[in-house]
Amino acid sequence: MFVEDMVHLGKVRSEIREIFEYGNKRKQEIGAENVFDFSIGNPSVPAPESVKKAIIDIVENGDPVATHGYTSAQGDAHVRDTIANYINKKFGTDITKDNIYMTCGAAASLTIVLNAIMEKDEECIVFTPFFPEYTIFIKESGAKVVQVPGEEGTFQIDMEKFEAAVNEKTKAVIVNSPNNPSGVVYSEETIVKMCDILRKKEKEYGHPIFLITDEPYRELVYDDIDVPYMINYYDNTFVCYSYSKALSLPGERIGYIVVSNKMVDSKDAYAAVCGAGRVLGYVCAPSLFQKVIERCIDDTADISIYKTNRDLLYNSLTEMGFECVYPDGAFYLFVKAMEDDAKAFCEKAKEQELLLVPADSFGTPGYVRVSYCVQTEQIEKALPAFKKLADSYK
Repeated sequence: MFVEDMVHLGKVRSEIREIFEYGNKRKQEIGAENVFDFSIGNPSVPAPESVKKAIIDIVENGDPVATHGYTSAQGDAHVRDTIANYINKKFGTDITKDNIYMTCGAAASLTIVLNAIMEKDEECIVFTPFFPEYTIFIKESGAKVVQVPGEEGTFQIDMEKFEAAVNEKTKAVIVNSPNNPSGVVYSEETIVKMCDILRKKEKEYGHPIFLITDEPYRELVYDDIDVPYMINYYDNTFVCYSYSKALSLPGERIGYIVVSNKMVDSKDAYAAVCGAGRVLGYVCAPSLFQKVIERCIDDTADISIYKTNRDLLYNSLTEMGFECVYPDGAFYLFVKAMEDDAKAFCEKAKEQELLLVPADSFGTPGYVRVSYCVQTEQIEKALPAFKKLADSYK
């Protein structure tokens, strides 16, 4: 009667969400202060004051019809123009508003792009570790997922394995940097090598291979680390951006797609994005928040708090004997489980009321993700529990 895959997806939440819901239940049972929930990437840092001021001013002084009414399907023209000008100024590009499509966050951006370019049985490459929902987004576009393992320890792209994975069916590659779940930022050297391989393979197989960059964590970088802007390195690039993390607005669902103006048949590419948005029902992103981000285009939440959390958690856990990937960005710490079975390790962590996410679904068994976008006080209180967990394996 119903689509079996959809019934299954509706009944079985992602592992992240399952642990998050378990945490909510546990907090009701023993008190939130006694549960150390590091499961979900829900920013604890408030949105900047400029967001609040923009919302109040728009609602109180703006045209109520324009504020809450429909925009154009691809987004308000003035908002798109503002975003294009900002990107050009920051990254030295020359895009226009007609390269921008406003979306309900990065998930909508990714699904729109995948449905715009992927056809049945074509392949999309993802690098491990990766955000688990990629597999769902790709499969529902009709394509196949190809996982390429990252380099052990650094989780930069393994170029030999990547080049071996690209074949005549490869249509797209998804890159997420800063990375969820590892916090790794792909270096410029990595990006240059990857793009050289893509251009080589495009010539070999005689068709475009598209690069899709998933960038909700672009601003969340520490220690003066640069995040290469992919359009400047590879012409056939789609940028999928969200303000969920940079402005701490995950529940407002606002972001955009950039279709590179240097892309092959770029006007048709943009039309395909508009068409996929139409088919999926992702037209007219929330109009109020289109106007909010237009006013807050160069603002971010206080990411220095995440750096404090990163340093505290990384230094403390490594001193306890945990093996951790050093995160240059995002707000996740990728930790090697102290036994082969990461799920069993996470179950043992629950005995200390520590809620961690096993990374099997991220394509990297044997690791766990610790989301440190929490109050610093929670990390401080949780450190004795991490110590007990570590000691239980000695």
